[in-house]
Order: sequence, then structure tokens, then C-alpha cells
Amino acid sequence: MRDRRRKNLKTTLQLVSNLLWVAGLVVGLSGIYLLLNYRHDSLFFSHNLITLPAILAISSAAVLVVSGCLGSGRSIRDSTFIQGLFVYLLVVIFCLECTAAALAYFHSTKLDSELAPLSKVFQNYTGSSQDPNTQAVDAAQKELHCCGVHDFRDWLNTSWFNSSGGLSVPRSCCNSCFPSCNGTLDKPWQLYSKGCKVKVETAIQFVLSLIIWGSPVVFLVELVLFLTVGQLMIGPPFTEYQALDNK
Repeated sequence: MRDRRRKNLKTTLQLVSNLLWVAGLVVGLSGIYLLLNYRHDSLFFSHNLITLPAILAISSAAVLVVSGCLGSGRSIRDSTFIQGLFVYLLVVIFCLECTAAALAYFHSTKLDSELAPLSKVFQNYTGSSQDPNTQAVDAAQKELHCCGVHDFRDWLNTSWFNSSGGLSVPRSCCNSCFPSCNGTLDKPWQLYSKGCKVKVETAIQFVLSLIIWGSPVVFLVELVLFLTVGQLMIGPPFTEYQALDNK
């Protein structure tokens, strides 16, 4: 009876440990996606503190993968030392995940103020391919399919628009569905209708939400693992009976 119970606990431990791989993959990709977004649009943010949740999420993902390997291995089944190390790693993951989720929630509520420099970057647009502001704006408008801060009319109040003759907006505003678009204002339907601020906010908010909601999911998986490992550590490993030599 006891060996069957321990066998079921070991099977549960191995199966649930495999979930750590999946959790590590999701958490790690969330952190990487946030870092890539920040690197691409760094000029739009007031500071780089928004990368902290991403760094913690990636660190947590690395420990999740290591823990998944440890929990799936055979050595954890009867080794008290490995079981203790596994529990320690679960505690580390819990701390990293909670901190990452708390920071992600904080930045999600302050996202509007953190994107305050975005309007200034658009105002500093010069049209030169060597200008960092121009590069950031054109790249954002092409990849996010947006135009201006709120819409294309924001370009009417920029110094670049007035200096260029006031007839067109940057070609990066052109909707890819209209190959003949050259940015002229007499055909506004050929321009992207949405502004870039809402697009950037949506992308960042999405990945922050993944980090926030990933924390309770990881915690539930860890809770099952805590209980399972705890049961294994309570009782001594089962030793099979063997026939003794008559001598």
C-alpha cells in the first residue's frame, strides 16, 4: 500500500514538473517580448524601469526550466537533498514571480505617463534617415500600422509638416493596402487611421498582463509540487523485501 502511494506521488511530481517547462516558456517569452518592444521604442519611454519586470520574468523562466528538469529526473524521487534543493528553487521562483507581477502591475497603471515623451519624439521628426527620432517614428508607423500620436492630424502641428510645405505626411503613414499612396492629405483614407500611442500602449499592456496573470498560474503549479514533495519527504523511501540467504 505504501509503495503504491509513493509511486503515485512520484508520477504526480514528474507530470506536474513538466508543466514548469510550459510555464517557463510562456514567462520567458513574455519577458523577451517586452524587452524587444522597449528596445525598438525606447525613445518613447520616459525611463528604462519598465524593463525590470521583463528581466525578472526571464530570470524566473530560467529557474523554472532548471526546476522542471530537476523535478522530472529520477534523482529527486528518493534523494532528500535533491528534494530540498527543488523546494528551495520553487521558493526562489515564487519570489521572482511575485516581484515581476507587482512591478508589471505598477507600470501598467502608469503607462500613460511613461509614454509622455512619445509626443516630443514626433515633434522632433526631421525626415532625415540619420535622425534617431525620425528612425523611431517611421519604424513605429510602418510596423504598428499607425499614423501620428492619436491620428494623422497630429502631423499638422509639427515643424516638419510646415517646413515640408504642408501638403503631406510621412510616407510611413501610408496604408500598405494602397501602393500608390504618397502621404498627401487629399486622400486621407489611404493613411493609417489609428495613432501610434494607443498601438504602443496596447502592445505593452498585453505583455504586462501576461506577466501579471502568469504569476498565479505558476503559484498553483508550485502549490501542487510543494504538497507532493512534502509527502515524499515525510516518509522514508520504500525498500523492497528481499529473501535472505539461509546461511
